[in-house]
Amino acid sequence: QVQLVESGGGLVQAGDSLRLSCARSGRTFSSYAMAWFRRAPGKEREFVASIRWSGGRTIYADSVKGRFTISRDAAKNTMYLQMNSLKPEDTALYYCAANPDNNGYIYWGQGTQVTVSS
Repeated sequence: QVQLVESGGGLVQAGDSLRLSCARSGRTFSSYAMAWFRRAPGKEREFVASIRWSGGRTIYADSVKGRFTISRDAAKNTMYLQMNSLKPEDTALYYCAANPDNNGYIYWGQGTQVTVSS
């Protein structure tokens, strides 16, 4: 099993920045990707960004390109999401997820709330 624990959410004003963290523990895999998703009130869960643990290739949703940066620290088994120029529409519960050996995102954290006031 894999355990994922998010932290770093909070209440900020539009234009502010936040950095989310996702600490991973448990079983290791030969290859995997990790990602951030979010669910805004009344909306479906949506993809935010992903990163390959080996090599660091990243993918971003169009809505966050140029504002958010995903990264990882392999030594700390931790993934980050640096969020700059936050907008009220970024308000959501943010989840991290792990995709081991291309089996899909089958491991999820509990989420951390980000609220951006206008």
